[in-house]
Amino acid sequence: MTSLKEPEAQELRELTLARCRSDGMKTQTKAFENFRIEMEPYYLPASNEVEVFCQAFYNRLPVLLKGPTGCGKTRFVEYMAWRLNRPLITVACHDDLTSGDLVGRYLIQGSDTVWRDGPLTKAVRAGAICYLDEIVEARKDTTVVIHPLADDRRILPIEKRGEILVASPEFMLVISYNPGYQSIMKDLKPSTRQRFVSLEFNYPQEEKEATIIAQESGVPQDIAKRLVRLGIMTRNLKERGLDEGASTRLLIHAAKLIRSGIDPKEACRAAINNTLSDDEEMQLSMDEMVASLF
Repeated sequence: MTSLKEPEAQELRELTLARCRSDGMKTQTKAFENFRIEMEPYYLPASNEVEVFCQAFYNRLPVLLKGPTGCGKTRFVEYMAWRLNRPLITVACHDDLTSGDLVGRYLIQGSDTVWRDGPLTKAVRAGAICYLDEIVEARKDTTVVIHPLADDRRILPIEKRGEILVASPEFMLVISYNPGYQSIMKDLKPSTRQRFVSLEFNYPQEEKEATIIAQESGVPQDIAKRLVRLGIMTRNLKERGLDEGASTRLLIHAAKLIRSGIDPKEACRAAINNTLSDDEEMQLSMDEMVASLF
């Protein structure tokens, strides 16, 4: 399916805002204006992910993004937050993330005990998009907190306050993870997965990836194409000595170094080869790949 073009994209954005207003969208406080994305992030659609995300937003459905690291999941969320004109609150999940970190907790302030909302609670109150990045990195007892928000109840129980917070109509929950890192200990339970609309991401097609690299870094198109070829070569080494091949993000890093005047071979070695592996033989193999392209 082809991506939307202007003025179709602008028309969809205006329609989105109109639908939100018809749902009783509240005026955001100045504090949440800091979470708005004012300038359009560069994003090149791969398929129909923009349309699916918009319809999930209209229908108040949570979205799960899955795909390899550095393939554009976070940029996509930023782009959609701009497109839908919603504040974006992002949480980088990790092993020590507790439910209190997401929902909030009581803190001592002087001689008083005060409640401080966590990022998830702030997003629910403000009608923001809450993006939980790499959700499988969080503890299992933490991810259970999102269950009531991710089904038709759309509520957030705040047990410490004895409060049940109903999500505003424009609130949206988005989570992401990298299936390549799945294990028995780090995987989404069916009870979590089946609450979400899922969008699968992968590295862009060659032409699109070259266009993205050139746009993001400013290098000429021919350099961008060579970097894409290098990326494909390293991805073919996955499970043959590499856990992951070079992501689009890493290719952009190399392109930016080249644009700054660093020799292409040195740029690729610093941004890609040394980053992907510590094994000397593997690094030598990748050095040969770079030499064949530059």
